[in-house]
Amino acid sequence: MGPLLIAACVSLAVWLWLTLGQGMFWRTDTRLPPRHAPAHWPSVAIIVPARDEAAVLPKSLPSLLAQDYPGEAEVVLIDDGSTDGTAALARRLADAQPGLPLTVVSPGDPDPGWTGKLWALRHGIAHVLTPPGSTTEGVRDGRTAPAYLLLTDADIAHEPDSLRELVAAATAADLDLVSQMARLRTVSAWERLIVPAFVYFFAQLYPFRWINHPAARTAAAAGGCVLLRTGAAVRAGVPDSIRQAVIDDVSLARAVQRTGGRIWLGLAERVDSVRPYDSLGDLWRMVSRSAYAQLRHQPALLAGTVAGLALVYLVPPVALLGGLATGRPAVAWAGGLAWLLMAGTYAPMLRYYRQPLALAPLLPFTALLYLLMTVDSAVQHYRGRGASWKGRTYARPSDA
Repeated sequence: MGPLLIAACVSLAVWLWLTLGQGMFWRTDTRLPPRHAPAHWPSVAIIVPARDEAAVLPKSLPSLLAQDYPGEAEVVLIDDGSTDGTAALARRLADAQPGLPLTVVSPGDPDPGWTGKLWALRHGIAHVLTPPGSTTEGVRDGRTAPAYLLLTDADIAHEPDSLRELVAAATAADLDLVSQMARLRTVSAWERLIVPAFVYFFAQLYPFRWINHPAARTAAAAGGCVLLRTGAAVRAGVPDSIRQAVIDDVSLARAVQRTGGRIWLGLAERVDSVRPYDSLGDLWRMVSRSAYAQLRHQPALLAGTVAGLALVYLVPPVALLGGLATGRPAVAWAGGLAWLLMAGTYAPMLRYYRQPLALAPLLPFTALLYLLMTVDSAVQHYRGRGASWKGRTYARPSDA
C-alpha cells in the first residue's frame, strides 16, 4: 500500500467522521430558537464600537436607530479614535432620522494591555451602567441599568425586527448570550470564493449544535451580533477579563459560559454585514490578523494545522487526479469519495449564501488559501506585527 493510498484512506476516514460525528456542523438550519413575546419587554442598550467607519456607517447605523422594539432602548456609539469623521457622521445620521436615541462616546486611546474593540466596549458598557457624574452602578438618571446589551459592529445592518427577535429568543429560552453570525457580503468574485468557506470552517471548529446544548463545553459567539444579559456580563467581568483577546467573540462566550451562563449561536437571517472585501488582499488581512491567535501562538499547533489542512482538503483532489493519471483505481476512489463528502458538506453553506453549487468542488483551493493565510499570520506575528487592524498592532495578544 503506497503512501498516497494511505493518505487518501486516512483523509476519507476523517471526512466520514466530520460528516457524521462533528456535531452536524455542515447543516445551516441553526437559526434563532423558538421565541414568544415576553410579558414585559426588558430595556436594552445597543453598543457599537466604531473606528474609522464613515464608509459603512450610513448603511448600518440607520438600521439600529430604526429598530421596532416595544421596550426601552438606546444606541451608544463608541468612537474609537477615528480620523475620518465617524462621530460627527453618526450624529448627523441620528439627527436626520427619528428613532432610538443616540449617544456618542469618545474614550481616547486604549490603555496598555487592551485591544481597541474591547476598550471601546468597556467604555460603552460603563456608560450605560454608570453614566458620567453618577456614583451608583446600575442607576442612570433615576432609571435602572439596561437588562440586556446588544453588542454589534459598526458594519452590521439589522432588519427592523432584529432586536425584538433577539430579545424574544433570549427571554423565552432563558439565555444569557444569544449570538447570530451575520450574513457576510458576497458580491465580488473573491468574496464568493472565500466568505462561505470562512463560515463553514468556523462552524467546523465550533459546531453550533455543540455550543447550544445546555451542558455544552464548547463555546463561541459571532462578534458582529451578540445580545448579552447585563447580569451575565457583570458576573463574567467582561470585557475586563478578556481585555487582551484578539478573537474577542469566542473569548466572550467562554467567559460567560465559565461563570454559569447559557449561550447560543446560530446563523442570521436578517442581520447582514455591509463591509466590502473586494480584493483578495482585503480578505487575506481579515483572516490572517487573527489566525495565529486562534492557534494560541504555538508553533506545534501551527505545524499540526498545516498538516491537517493538507491531509483533509488537499489530499483528496491530488489522490483522485493522481490515481486516474497513474492507473491506481483504489487511490482514485478513496480520493474521489473524500472530495465528494467535502463538496457535499459544503453545499448547504453555499445555498445559505445563495451561491452556485459549482463552487463546492473548489473548496480545496480555498482551503489552500486559508493555509497560506494562517502561515502568513504566524510570520507576521514573529516579525512583531502580530494582529494588525486599522493602524493598531497587537504583537502578543492573549485569547483566554
